Amino acid sequence: MGVCAKIKGFTRRHERLADLFSLMAVVLLFASIWVAIDYQYRIIDWVQINVPLHGSLLALAALADMLLIFLLLNMGAQRFYGAETDGGCFQTFRGRRHGGASLGTAVRNWIGHMEQVGKKHR
Repeated sequence: MGVCAKIKGFTRRHERLADLFSLMAVVLLFASIWVAIDYQYRIIDWVQINVPLHGSLLALAALADMLLIFLLLNMGAQRFYGAETDGGCFQTFRGRRHGGASLGTAVRNWIGHMEQVGKKHR
């Protein structure tokens, strides 16, 4: 049993916990924005002391923050996938499989995929 299947089962059994993960993702997103705005002068001064080192650390912290937000959102959204998607956990949108070399085709396929995901969650 893969990690994805374990998360799906857990969040389906504990709906309130899945809601909590979604709420934590939203709170983390807005808290990150608030910290960036409120402490922007201190952050800029700190980065200017040693740009290569502190700039790299700031980029890693921003990346870790984004990954944590996506992780929490995914854990909260696992409860929405119904019986029709029980076959596999890791699916991709059509643009990754059939998009070809055209960036416009990949974007169009991604938008179509997001619309279908939105319909499933309603």
